[in-house]
Amino acid sequence: MKLVRPKKNLGQHFLTDLPTASRIADTVDVCPELPVLEVGPGMGVMTQYLLPKAREVKVVEIDRESVAFLRARWPELEERIVSADFLRMDLSKVFDGREFVLTGNYPYDISSQIFFKMLDFRTLIPCCTGMIQLEMAQRIAARPGTKAYGILSVLLQMWYDVELLFQVPPTVFNPPPKVQSAVVCMRRNGRQDAGCDERLLRRIVKGTFQQRRKMLRVSLRPVLSQTFPETDFSALFASPELTRRPEQLSVEDFIALTNRVEHEAE
Repeated sequence: MKLVRPKKNLGQHFLTDLPTASRIADTVDVCPELPVLEVGPGMGVMTQYLLPKAREVKVVEIDRESVAFLRARWPELEERIVSADFLRMDLSKVFDGREFVLTGNYPYDISSQIFFKMLDFRTLIPCCTGMIQLEMAQRIAARPGTKAYGILSVLLQMWYDVELLFQVPPTVFNPPPKVQSAVVCMRRNGRQDAGCDERLLRRIVKGTFQQRRKMLRVSLRPVLSQTFPETDFSALFASPELTRRPEQLSVEDFIALTNRVEHEAE
């Protein structure tokens, strides 16, 4: 059977080490019994360890060559292959509205987009595991006050407990990536609602981290002037709290800031 050629435009780096693939597949057991959706299975090196588990497994793959390979190599996947772009999918239809575990050896160049999509469907995804670039893993697991702490740190940790499980060297891929990799596990925390206007919070988080080296009273101005052009926020900008930088704020701090902005805009 002809192997699939890794495609640079799709960011494909196929995992070749079977023990590593098995170890990653076992991370889905953090949420037992739920169905599993694997993103970017490629030639199925990880899929083969997901299939024996006593749960429903589906895979989504955008590469037609990989889809053809999967169908030929694992006939039992025939009805469980979704040939589509994950970023364009309606995830509520994958398992008929049921919760599921998201996993995969995620393409590194779109991993942040994958996680933003996961946030949009977080009520359906209590667990997410998989392999990403080490730098990204460190970023989403970072704590306030560190250089790695940023937009995804705040938005993901608002809803998920993030754990960096283990690192994976470039030598177990074809072709080897130029970066180190890591496997992460994200589990929904106990938060039931945002506690603020979530759309506004996202604007504030994204806007302030775009100028992360500046104090909040500086980085927040363009965000608020665009969102509330008629509102005078002089009192807010005079607050000592806004002398801090965004990386110093916890998730709860950003929620409190969002509520204060909304209150003063009323």
